[in-house]
Amino acid sequence: MSTGVRDLNSDLDLALRLADISDEISLKRYQALDLVIETKPDLSPVTDADKAVESAIRNELTKSRPEDLVVGEEFGRPDSLAGKYYWVIDPIDGTKNYLRGVPTWATLIGLINPDGKVVAGVVSAPALSRRWWAADGFGAKTLFNSDKSEIKTIKVSKVAKLSDSSISYSDLLGWGDRRSKFVALQEKIWRTRGHGDFWSHMLVAEGAVDLAVEPTLALWDMAALDVIVREAGGKFTNINGEDGPHGGSAISSNGLLHSDFIKAINE
Repeated sequence: MSTGVRDLNSDLDLALRLADISDEISLKRYQALDLVIETKPDLSPVTDADKAVESAIRNELTKSRPEDLVVGEEFGRPDSLAGKYYWVIDPIDGTKNYLRGVPTWATLIGLINPDGKVVAGVVSAPALSRRWWAADGFGAKTLFNSDKSEIKTIKVSKVAKLSDSSISYSDLLGWGDRRSKFVALQEKIWRTRGHGDFWSHMLVAEGAVDLAVEPTLALWDMAALDVIVREAGGKFTNINGEDGPHGGSAISSNGLLHSDFIKAINE
């Protein structure tokens, strides 16, 4: 299925099934007394749950989409992605939360086409009984509980001024020369909160927050978020304003605030 017309309905169904698989594994290991925690070369933590989730997803993709490639946080990427559809997996976004018993963590699953555009994505946060998903041209939806009885279409907010906006971010690390500008901006807007990770961007997609920003991210942190925010009517770029999840950082917004925010932190 890597060439020709792609059935995004089928791809999205598969992504949701992959999320079901990952939720079962991650919830079972969440707060387990024998959870195995290691430190990766970049000094970030990884648990046995991270590895088990990514392995299970890769195994299912090998059976269901054998021609597609896979990029994952724990087991890497192929040398070349040229001309292929590829799945981008973050088995547990928010591993530090996961290992400390904080429930704001999720599995992120994105599908990128040969042009580099994310065309389907799922964010599944089972400890919160929440899930978000979207596919290109199909809109964005969210699930409010694990029995799948409360599904609704989501849309970004209509707040048009930074001074009236609510902004979410992770922390003040990685901002470099922009840090002082970002801190100064917080005194000029209505509200800031450090929700962090996937949660900030899904709140943007729901319209509960108007803008979310993280200055340093990897592709697997962003792929699934990108399509959900866009299909909810928002905009997703890096901090220089370049569209998509390939730029090493992320700003998601309702679209109305995007250019003003980028100007404020870059001028």
